[in-house]
Amino acid sequence: MWTFLGRGSWPTGLRGEGVGFCPVHQLEISDLITVVDPHSGHRLPVRRAEVIQQLRESGDERAARIVAELPTDRDGVLDPHAVDRLLISVHTELQRLSEELRIGERLVHLLGPLFTAIRETTGQPGPYRLVDVGCGLGYLVRRLATTKALGTDVELVGVDLDAALVGEADRLARAEGLSCRFVRGNAFDLPEAATVYVSTGVLHHFRGPALAEFFQAQAASPAHAFCHFDIAATRLAPIGAWIFHRARMRNPLGRHDGVVSARRAHSDETLLRAAAVPGIRALLYEPRGAANPFCTTLRPIIGVRPRLEAPFRQALGRDAHRMVGPEHLAGSIR
Repeated sequence: MWTFLGRGSWPTGLRGEGVGFCPVHQLEISDLITVVDPHSGHRLPVRRAEVIQQLRESGDERAARIVAELPTDRDGVLDPHAVDRLLISVHTELQRLSEELRIGERLVHLLGPLFTAIRETTGQPGPYRLVDVGCGLGYLVRRLATTKALGTDVELVGVDLDAALVGEADRLARAEGLSCRFVRGNAFDLPEAATVYVSTGVLHHFRGPALAEFFQAQAASPAHAFCHFDIAATRLAPIGAWIFHRARMRNPLGRHDGVVSARRAHSDETLLRAAAVPGIRALLYEPRGAANPFCTTLRPIIGVRPRLEAPFRQALGRDAHRMVGPEHLAGSIR
């Protein structure tokens, strides 16, 4: 099983593999400049020339020029400290984008009713555990801890493979006096089981069979549900990403990867097909056909244990009609 941990930790063999909306050789720089051994968790050296070659072979000369500006040692290995500072800077800008897109509020809009359904269905008093997969700087976890919107019986945990990002997330949480924690490691190999898995901007990194494996790992866990936000694969997404990132992000790497992320976005059909694993009822909130392409940026794929669907819909109230299953897109999934 792959380790599903955070940006920069995706299996090398899956990079650039085309699926659906994604052009065949689109690569994100941040996925290439940090590499971690999936078994030991140790960071591996990355040669700048090899990254530049990969990007040029994919036809992305602009990305190659960005990487060519990154510092190396005498052997041509990227300076890990410089890379860490760069990624923290980029993720800080990404946090501002999340704030503008109100991702925290949109997540709570779904997680509040979801945890209500879990409490009523299981009858367990808690504590419950929310695990943010690929948490980066931990914006969502820290926001949830600040607002306490999910209740005091929900423990908040952010997980990422990148030690620098986890360290900065932990520093920010301590500075803000928040009750949450951050872990460097495998999100699906924690000592305590998750109740709900969440993520933002992670799904498009998984290509081919790895996307289904990601959902299968959650179905095989004791978790009751998952809720993963990612870019909606609309025709306007790449254009919108270019405009938005150009206006809001100063770092060339962040601008580049933001547009590539939009181009790599999975279609509704691809997500529902991959999430249709045994033991999970896959649901898409605000599918492409029912949303305004000028307003839709990110939308979530939700998975619940089958017995949770009815109480979850009831807790959602009139917004439940915005959540559809594979049968509503059956014509295009077949």
